[in-house]
Amino acid sequence: MDVVILATFVGPKATFTGMKDPKAHLTAFHTQIMLVGGSNAIRCKLFMSTLVGTAMHWFISLPDGHVTSFAQLSKLFREQYIANRAPPPNSYDLFDVRQYQGESLKEFVNRFGAQAVKVNTKDETVMVHAFRKGICPGPFSESLIRNRPKTFAEIRRRAVAHIASEGEVNEKRACVDPTRPRAPTHAQPMRVHEVATEKRNHGKKQPYEPRKP
Repeated sequence: MDVVILATFVGPKATFTGMKDPKAHLTAFHTQIMLVGGSNAIRCKLFMSTLVGTAMHWFISLPDGHVTSFAQLSKLFREQYIANRAPPPNSYDLFDVRQYQGESLKEFVNRFGAQAVKVNTKDETVMVHAFRKGICPGPFSESLIRNRPKTFAEIRRRAVAHIASEGEVNEKRACVDPTRPRAPTHAQPMRVHEVATEKRNHGKKQPYEPRKP
């Protein structure tokens, strides 16, 4: 508690209320502290500032002088909120990742890849099989059936190529060729004898025709 923290020191922004996974909070805290540096004493002092609500009440309830290192504080923190720990990820969780209705291929590939990183699986067979099960029927899924990929990296490459070609096709479909403008029609000039005839007719009175009853 005697350590001095400079005013320019940027503290962590993560907060913990007592309802989330303690391991996830510790990971976020370590990441933020790693970017700005900090001694063991600074870590202990700043960790207190991330606790709010019931979590802060728990920290205050610890006996004075009980915490002597950040490793000990981390252990006490994990034990206190062990019930909030998320179940360990399993590679077969990838089979729960399904493409949503209206979700683009790009979005689904990115979401599936994020889940693959989370489960930290190295089994390419499971990843490929789970991806094929999760994708909606369509041209890309049919291409995976005709030519089965061996790795998820291959699926990524083929997906990028498919997205590019699909976008080009859609652009061509949306493109409407401009109609050729019609050539302007010009009135044909009247010949000399036509002009004279028109003048004579204009000067003559039209014969009187009685009105029909």
